[in-house]
Amino acid sequence: MKRLIGLLAVALVMVIGHWVAPSRGAERTPILMGTATPGGGFELYGGVLAEVINSTDASLNVLARNTRGSRQNIPLLEQGTLDVALVASLPAREAFEGIERDGPTPLKIITAIYPTFGAFAVRGDSPAKTFSDLVGQKVAWGTISSGLTLLGQYVTEALGLDRDRDFVAVYLERAGQGAPMVLNGEVAAQWGGGVGWPNFTRIMQAGGRLVGFRHDQIKRINAKYPFLMPLTIPAASYPGQAEPLQTVGSFSFLLARADLPEELAYRLTRAIHKGQPHLAERLPQGRDTLPANTRKAAGDPDRIHPGARRYLTELGLN
Repeated sequence: MKRLIGLLAVALVMVIGHWVAPSRGAERTPILMGTATPGGGFELYGGVLAEVINSTDASLNVLARNTRGSRQNIPLLEQGTLDVALVASLPAREAFEGIERDGPTPLKIITAIYPTFGAFAVRGDSPAKTFSDLVGQKVAWGTISSGLTLLGQYVTEALGLDRDRDFVAVYLERAGQGAPMVLNGEVAAQWGGGVGWPNFTRIMQAGGRLVGFRHDQIKRINAKYPFLMPLTIPAASYPGQAEPLQTVGSFSFLLARADLPEELAYRLTRAIHKGQPHLAERLPQGRDTLPANTRKAAGDPDRIHPGARRYLTELGLN
């Protein structure tokens, strides 16, 4: 039955995504990696990460494919349909803590990838200056399965608001639909986040602006949800961004199915971090894919895969 469920899940994902052509090297070990919907940050990052891993370790062949995002990636990993997948910080936290599910997930962390922090992007002629200015406006929150969309729920709740009732909420089929909706005036703003996020890049290239939180709002969010830490989107993270933007967020992860062999997880972790300089050259968010961030972001070291822990121990990060 488990195998049948897995095959059905594969069929579903294949309808909405695509396979990246595998290497012709028969000696390579295939690793199936779930990303998210087209046009989003996970698809971009996952595709580059797969290329970096494959060029760093000739024994591995990471196959990146689209899914519906973090909330689909977790069950696909638990079913064994995927080997590893990108999962945003909040869905990962809820899964580890057993929130709205039957017990904690057995999934394990391979690496922290980059911090996911929230903000709005608006057109250059928008009057909005802070998060509060968009209350009551029509905003694109993202896809239902996205961790960024869940982040929007957390921050609105922390500020005494409701994501659906206090905004005219729009949910997307694909992450990439949001930027055009902002630019043509169909919505007032796109919610999203992270350095190098494709939707924000497109909006900013067209003269848009980023809208964050006031200092007092950041304090309220962090007080209610301490795992949402104050973070800064550095100046020049996007075209035309002259000033840093204050916001909140936490690290997202590359998670693995619980039974991924230890040796394979070790090789994968080693390839990621040995190839990290190349990842950082190609993507600014790759600068944060560091072993020390994995140890810090995981909280409980038992959440880290034994193979990944073995590599961290070799680096002196116990």
